[in-house]
Amino acid sequence: MTLKEEFATRNFSIYGQWLGILSMILCFALGIANLFTIHIFIIIISALCLASSFVILFIEVPLLLRICPTSSTFDAAIRRVSTNFMRAAAYAVMAVVQWLSLIDRRTGLIAAAVLLSLTALCYLLAGVRGQAFVGSKTLGGAGVAQMIV
Repeated sequence: MTLKEEFATRNFSIYGQWLGILSMILCFALGIANLFTIHIFIIIISALCLASSFVILFIEVPLLLRICPTSSTFDAAIRRVSTNFMRAAAYAVMAVVQWLSLIDRRTGLIAAAVLLSLTALCYLLAGVRGQAFVGSKTLGGAGVAQMIV
């Protein structure tokens, strides 16, 4: 299945997964960019943004759990986030943390908050519509992990 065919399925979990990848890239970039500020609260929030990018990477690319040496506790925690509703909740928590950055001052972290919120919304819509989670084959979904020996 090509990427175009995946998007044509109108399954919101596919949209959520790709928005999650965009969120990961944005969280990584904004987390690093905002670490170099003089406001302690923003430094803490940007460090959490940076950490969120790595969590998102393992959530959205399941192939990495087989490749990267991680602890069994971390693997179990990531595997719990497998349904649409759990993914929506995880992204909602990460979005709330980024929205909290507005308490101190306005920074670029609001872009991460908006994108994380949209990702949570896509997964929530997939869950409400009863769509089964479908992992993108491009990102290591069904079948790709078995190809690695």
